[in-house]
Amino acid sequence: MDEKELKAFREKLNEAKAAVLDRVQKAETYGREADADGEAMDLADKASSSYTKEFLFSLSNADRMLLQSIDQALSRMDDGTYGLCQNCEEVIGGKRLQAIPWAHFCIACQELQEEGKL
Repeated sequence: MDEKELKAFREKLNEAKAAVLDRVQKAETYGREADADGEAMDLADKASSSYTKEFLFSLSNADRMLLQSIDQALSRMDDGTYGLCQNCEEVIGGKRLQAIPWAHFCIACQELQEEGKL
């Protein structure tokens, strides 16, 4: 992978990271605001608020996992292994990296991962 491509992927990863951080921050802010409004709620409102907070928490966990994948991809850029499958060490296709720049595996190994064979 040449420097121009690597720079473009780094920018894409940094943009994705900023977007995820923004989402996590908004979810945390909403959760704090919902707690502050808790005193004036009836039982049904509290149940609804609790469900919403749990839903936001699950989203933020997924976002945290995505942030970890993005940070790992940035680290692989620094150590020169970005774009290589972490299982078979073959080059990950350019189209796959365009779609998922933080991909750990090539398509074949990703399928094995999803089937629980990896």
